[in-house]
Amino acid sequence: MDKIKIENVSKIFGSGRHINQALKLVEQNKSKTEILKQTGATIGVYNANFTVKEGEVFVIMGLSGSGKSTLVRLLNRLIEPTSGNIYIDGENISKMNKQQLIKVRREKMSMVFQNFGLFPQRTVLANTEYGLEIRGISKEERRLKAEKALDNAGLLPYKDQYPSQLSGGMQQRVGLARALANDPDILLMDEAFSALDPLIRKDMQDELLDLQQKMKKTIIFITHDLNEALRIGDRIALMKDGEIIQIGTGEEILTNPANDYVRSFLEDVDRSKVLTVENAMIRPISINIDIDGPKVALQTMREEEVSVVLAVNKMREFKGYITADDALEASKRGESNLSNYLRTDMPTVQPDTFIQDVLSVISDSKTPLAVVREQKLVGVLIRGVVIETLSTSNEGVTEHESVS
Repeated sequence: MDKIKIENVSKIFGSGRHINQALKLVEQNKSKTEILKQTGATIGVYNANFTVKEGEVFVIMGLSGSGKSTLVRLLNRLIEPTSGNIYIDGENISKMNKQQLIKVRREKMSMVFQNFGLFPQRTVLANTEYGLEIRGISKEERRLKAEKALDNAGLLPYKDQYPSQLSGGMQQRVGLARALANDPDILLMDEAFSALDPLIRKDMQDELLDLQQKMKKTIIFITHDLNEALRIGDRIALMKDGEIIQIGTGEEILTNPANDYVRSFLEDVDRSKVLTVENAMIRPISINIDIDGPKVALQTMREEEVSVVLAVNKMREFKGYITADDALEASKRGESNLSNYLRTDMPTVQPDTFIQDVLSVISDSKTPLAVVREQKLVGVLIRGVVIETLSTSNEGVTEHESVS
């Protein structure tokens, strides 16, 4: 179910006449800088279109000036769109009056900023209660809700302390707890972890993912850090000069970047932490151990130019592998069944396993790895293909079809 729908949304900063001129120049593929020089208008966001599903973590990323922070502020109309429509649960908030918009902001959305936004004169508990307080929730009810949010964030013991007594990471957790205390459907997070040092930042990413497992919120997360986007996002929208260049999962963007600009973003990414075995596995060369004998095994190896074949049963369940030497020995002895020559020391791996989690296994293994889903053989993982997959940005591995 779509929680948010963005339809042809643009934001041009400037006067009316200049805005119309700027829109025409955008259509002519003029750059943001050229448009500014010619019209004095600045392209904030241009013709954004996307949907966000309920419970999804949707990451919007790009460099400074790409329009990502403008876009997230358009979602709750902190910035008014120049054109387009913004739907929340099917309601067009672009057409709402002030009172309707305030109601949506208070009841359906919460926002977490980079600078925490805590009130220094309020305790942690009072800060967490703030959103509930302005909604007119009773003192006892807001205390209970705020304490629950702090407890979820591991901050309940600090409820009577003040922000100045907390570390940066703890202050950001208070900001997150305050946003969640309202129990919003949608959480907007603008560079929420950017001000934190790397270790605390990683901890906060983990905490957000843990909270998301429990609370299943719809999250729009803004970042300039691709590794952060890949780590927490179900899908990612990459922006440049106010336009969305590509939307997809981390794997989709890594394996099929839309253009050279996207490829430049991928240069420093540790692909092993994002790509799965399914991205690197190749077609398995196999025989049916229940009916195929040594002659079939040897013929298959000759045709495929390999020295090993994997063995499956009639249900295509993985059983092991047969080497060329063993098949030749069985043939010399006149044996028709290969069961006695079946080797079972080949490691198996699931196709959705991250490559980083099998690097040590495949490095130490004397054989390839059999890729198995529900006991059925679906592919094979070879050390050389893994290395090639990690070293290329957009080339697939489907052309590799041998086991060794």
